Amino acid sequence: MAMTALAPAINRSKEILAEKSSRVVLKLVPDLSSGQQANRKFFAKFVTIVGVIGLLFLLLINTLLNQDAIALAKLKYEAKLVSDEREAIARQIDALSSPEALAKAATDLGMKPSESPTFLILDKPVTETETNNG
Repeated sequence: MAMTALAPAINRSKEILAEKSSRVVLKLVPDLSSGQQANRKFFAKFVTIVGVIGLLFLLLINTLLNQDAIALAKLKYEAKLVSDEREAIARQIDALSSPEALAKAATDLGMKPSESPTFLILDKPVTETETNNG
C-alpha cells in the first residue's frame, strides 16, 4: 500500500522534470516572438569568411604542390646530366681500353710485339718434367 500512496508524488516529479527539460531545450533556440528577424549581414559575412578561408587553403595547397613539381623537375635534370656524364666516361674507357689504343701505348713505352707467342693452357695439370724442360 505504501507504493500506491507514492504514485501521485512520482507522477508530479515526472511532470516537473518534463517541464524543466523543455525549458532547457527552449533556451537553445533564440526567442523570435519579439518580431526580430535573423540578421542577413551576419550570414553574408559568415559565407564570405568561409569562402575566403577556403580559397586561401586551396592557394596554399597549390603552392606546395608547385614547389614539389619544381624540385622534381630539377632532380630529373640533374639525373639526366649524371647519366650523360656516365655515358661519356664509359666511352672514354672503351676508347682507352681498345686493342689499338693498348698496342699504341705499349709501343710508346718501348715494348715490341712478340714473334713467338706462348700460350698458357690451364685445362690440364702441369707435371714436374714439363716445368723443368720449359
